[in-house]
Amino acid sequence: MEAMGFVASVRRAADSTPSDRNRVVDLLRVASILVVVFGHWLMAAVTVEGGELTAGHLLILADWTHPLTWVFQVMPVFFLVGGYANGLSWRSARVRRERYGGWLRARLRRLILPVVPLLLVWAFGGWLGLRAGLNWEMLQLASQVALVPTWFLAAYVVIVTLAPTALWIWDRWGWLSILSGAALAALCDWLSIGLGLVPVGFLNYVFVWGTVHQLGFAWLDGTLDGLWKRMLMAGVGLLGTLLLVGFGPYPVAMVGLDTTEITNSYPPRVTLAFLGLFQAGIALALEGRLHRLAMKRGIWMVVVGVSARIMTTYLWHLTAMVIVIGLALLASGFGLGIAPLTPGWWLTRPLWFFVLGLFTLGLVAVFGRFENPVVDARPNPPWWRPVLAVLAICTGLGLLAAIGIADADGLNGLVLSLPILGVVIGGVARIPRGPTP
Repeated sequence: MEAMGFVASVRRAADSTPSDRNRVVDLLRVASILVVVFGHWLMAAVTVEGGELTAGHLLILADWTHPLTWVFQVMPVFFLVGGYANGLSWRSARVRRERYGGWLRARLRRLILPVVPLLLVWAFGGWLGLRAGLNWEMLQLASQVALVPTWFLAAYVVIVTLAPTALWIWDRWGWLSILSGAALAALCDWLSIGLGLVPVGFLNYVFVWGTVHQLGFAWLDGTLDGLWKRMLMAGVGLLGTLLLVGFGPYPVAMVGLDTTEITNSYPPRVTLAFLGLFQAGIALALEGRLHRLAMKRGIWMVVVGVSARIMTTYLWHLTAMVIVIGLALLASGFGLGIAPLTPGWWLTRPLWFFVLGLFTLGLVAVFGRFENPVVDARPNPPWWRPVLAVLAICTGLGLLAAIGIADADGLNGLVLSLPILGVVIGGVARIPRGPTP
């Protein structure tokens, strides 16, 4: 019954879409997230033999897959779309005379509230697992895998927090802001890789992703109109990426691998800024065709439906995979006994996707309601309060993705509680008040 209600609401939303809405923005957002989901599932070359789990990674097992990451590492597209959407949202807020604090709180409510049930489930499940005698190292590995999405979410939240300032910079300096961002990213790489100042490299979470985010402003303002501009940008991005990989210290794979000393994504490197130019140029060159595709009612209903639960799908898809692997372990490795990269393994990937998709849909059905918080009619908070929430939330999410929820001493309770404290203290969540006397 609830599913039918959801479908009906999606149909109504699709049919009432304003004529001036840029449907390509939604289509690219949905496509990029789905590529991430299926990419993560495909990378998991997991086997169980003799009751022992081997957590393999497709990119490590098969070097020939590394160039494919230039297409399937689609986070640049997500940040491109984010720039368009955040620029439009902040300008609309200024027209309504909405203050920064209220605007940022509203963005955080949509982005962060769906994370809370994920953390609570992992905290309770981790506590139960340790009480039942589960090895903490196994729990740590499982939670690190499952919480990978929170790492990119934390990076995106930082960029959203800076979006009004970034838009101000774009309005005054235009393309110079993009060139400067790429130059600062290259400088950070030189300092962190060339001079060994490793922590400096993490500034590229702002400079690299912020540069790609600026491209969204360029798209929004029409300065990228014209096929030749878009193809030129794609060419510059492709050439830059090729030169950096061919003559620089950067690997071919555009996702992080534990087997390489330098990765392109942890922290982000200037290679991803150029890859963003390439991907943005290609995507925008196809904008006309993508718009015609999105105008088809069936396609648009799918886009609207996925968009309505996009954060929940993104956050829970690896938890679904961990659950399936855990159940397979309890069943003596059922379904996970085929050696990776063999013909049999490739032939079973559609079944693997189907099973993981079913579990993900189940989790989305349970936790998707947190993605649509009620309208927040509270007065605008002071600017520092949602910013304080961002600091606590992003610190906690980053640490959780890096170290997991457990160590030899038990649950990492402080790290687990940081994002939730940020949500509460920063005023992102509406705390129910008791009846007034």
